[in-house]
Amino acid sequence: MDALTVEGLTRRFGNLVVLDALSFVVKPGQVGVVLGANGSGKTTLLRCVIGADRPDEGVVRIGSKRIYETDAWARSIMAAALDDIDFFPDLSVYEHLALLAYAHGDGGDPVDEVLGELGLEGARDQLPITLSSGQRRRLALASCLVRPRKVLILDEPEQRLDVAGRAWLTDRLLREKAAGTAVLMASHDAELIDAVADVRIGISG
Repeated sequence: MDALTVEGLTRRFGNLVVLDALSFVVKPGQVGVVLGANGSGKTTLLRCVIGADRPDEGVVRIGSKRIYETDAWARSIMAAALDDIDFFPDLSVYEHLALLAYAHGDGGDPVDEVLGELGLEGARDQLPITLSSGQRRRLALASCLVRPRKVLILDEPEQRLDVAGRAWLTDRLLREKAAGTAVLMASHDAELIDAVADVRIGISG
């Protein structure tokens, strides 16, 4: 599989330069971790990578292909869980995951398996709005796992997870690496970073 490559990425908001000619590569089977203080631009970088925000300069590629949010090819191989993830409000947890699995085709983990792995079996018939913040974070992660993925983008996935959840997350990221997934994530968890990071990407803001 081809690497995730970011070259010369610059993003400005008026006179404020949030990302300044940032470049890095995350190869298949690697985890790249974006490091920086709150407000430094980590989420902006991830939004540029998935194509939800357009950089002022620079390119994001998988292999030789540039990434655009409207590109069906990019959506077919990239799974992302950012803080602004939307859930289907009228579908239960199970129905939400089953629809994503169906829409994206074979290649993801089975829905029942993911529910069990993330401790969401008891919430399978609930609507997303009724979930706790921790459960919604788990549902966001589950939404990535039920679909095929060669690139996985996560914004502080450890947030709102308890100790057991963070241990699961470490193990899951190691399994993603072993499966050849290229993972790019922002994180503040030093223990998690030390356990999984292959590439460290510093942002000063």
